[in-house]
Amino acid sequence: MFAAGTDTTSSTIEWAMTELLRNPHIMAKAKEELENVIGKGKFIKEEDSLRLPYLSCIIKETLRYHPPIPLLLPRKTKNELKFYEYTIPKGTQVLVNAWALGRDPNIWKDSEIFKPERFLTSSMDVRGQDFELIPFGGGRRICPGMPLALRIIPMVLGSLLNNFNWSLDTKDHPTNLDMKERFGITIQKADPLYVVPKPLD
Repeated sequence: MFAAGTDTTSSTIEWAMTELLRNPHIMAKAKEELENVIGKGKFIKEEDSLRLPYLSCIIKETLRYHPPIPLLLPRKTKNELKFYEYTIPKGTQVLVNAWALGRDPNIWKDSEIFKPERFLTSSMDVRGQDFELIPFGGGRRICPGMPLALRIIPMVLGSLLNNFNWSLDTKDHPTNLDMKERFGITIQKADPLYVVPKPLD
């Protein structure tokens, strides 16, 4: 459980940092919110995350676009059931493709664009009640690591942004960052992110 919780959490933070480096205007907006609410150069505490709506939107958008587990844990039907025009036999193993749900253009406008603002006016959450966005699954078998992730990710990501300026360790333009994914039980960057922290001005 410890390994599963830390692996998916660190992967989500890596994807969030990657997207922020590719979208400097989003990073600047996040840093501005942190400076105004927390104060520049301070570490984020657990209770601070409720006062940081834009940071929360960034995390939701990261979980939409880069869900840590692309195929949720399998389920099995207890009884035969009808789903639209389909008949699903009893005992069928069902896999939910959270990765495809998060990129479905029928659900998400500009589905292939990293856009945290989409959540500013939305009540949609990642806690398993909104089936368009279920990176942790839902129901009684929701991921037991969800409470840990939702506490750790804002504190770590917010503290990294609020205490350093970040740049790539290459001369490549941020938009040329390699975004290839390595699929497995979890979905990670095929090439790890290498960045350089710089002291705040």
